[in-house]
Amino acid sequence: MEIEEKYMRRCLELARCGVGHTEPNPMVGAVVVHNGKIIGEGYHRKCGEGHAEVNAIASVRDASLLRESTLYVSLEPCSHYGKTPPCAELIIRKGIPRVVVGCLDPFPSVSGRGVRMLRDAGIEVVTGVLEREAWTLNRPFMTVQMEHRPYIRLKWAQSRDGFIDRVRQSREEPPVVFSTPETQVRVHKLRASSAAIMVGTHTALLDDPSLSVRYWAGNSPVRVVLDRELCIPATNHLLDGTIPTLVFTTCEKENQKHVTYVKIDFEADVLSQVLNELYARKLNSLLVEGGCILLNSFLDSGLWDEAVVETAPVLLQTGVEAPSLRGCCEETVFCGLQQINVYRNRRMNVEDKYSKSL
Repeated sequence: MEIEEKYMRRCLELARCGVGHTEPNPMVGAVVVHNGKIIGEGYHRKCGEGHAEVNAIASVRDASLLRESTLYVSLEPCSHYGKTPPCAELIIRKGIPRVVVGCLDPFPSVSGRGVRMLRDAGIEVVTGVLEREAWTLNRPFMTVQMEHRPYIRLKWAQSRDGFIDRVRQSREEPPVVFSTPETQVRVHKLRASSAAIMVGTHTALLDDPSLSVRYWAGNSPVRVVLDRELCIPATNHLLDGTIPTLVFTTCEKENQKHVTYVKIDFEADVLSQVLNELYARKLNSLLVEGGCILLNSFLDSGLWDEAVVETAPVLLQTGVEAPSLRGCCEETVFCGLQQINVYRNRRMNVEDKYSKSL
């Protein structure tokens, strides 16, 4: 098993190279091993392009060695026709005798069928190698498949005494800046790995955020904003047409360049309507950056998977109180004097559901 884990760790390393580019597909890595030596490797680079297994197999210079090799892959090979042919069929056709899989794919069109197809063809298949790590790598994808909603990550910065800002009435009053250049980079890295990013009306009016990726390499997420009565001015960055934006409102309004108006019922469950729309648009992950009312609405409803909280060594003594968080702190990171805590909502632990379903 130690050898199996060695090569699976390489699969996971390769898979991470696709971060921010594979949505709505998962990140997957694969290696081909012959007599204890890696002779081919690859990863899923971009949605619609070759899968990890295809790229790994194509990288093998001497194709005759495939019939004596083991293919390691972090996620179960697909067995269905999508934008690309089934990887399981390719493995069978190439005559690879042994396949080691990190975790099974909960996607209904795969969900054990890939492994079964390989075994029916006489291929030895080993599953569950570094399963937890392989699953965790694709939390958003797994959440979408099992919960039929995006993976929800909350993010805010606060003072040491628990305030996210002073009480402000207009855009002319500057916000309290908690972030440092280093933590800004972390936030933009988080944005680059998210399919969508959301704020409420108050934040849009008060801060006029662009919600773009500027301090990290990657695509900017689809912007999402609540604007019940369409009071956000056309001069706001969110409506500048530079990044695809969804505006949820009660009003009828014609769509503009990269700005789509989605009419919903604000008297009903707003968050469920928003999440259903994002799910329908195949946006696997949602980063919620504020403000306090919106963040608390997610927390109060229990609709969150992860929360990233940056605490600065600043005392405000009064202001807008930070959201009240009840969750399990999974990780603590220090960036200079800033402390960043990552919390996990154990009530929404999809990993446990996945384990029980096996």
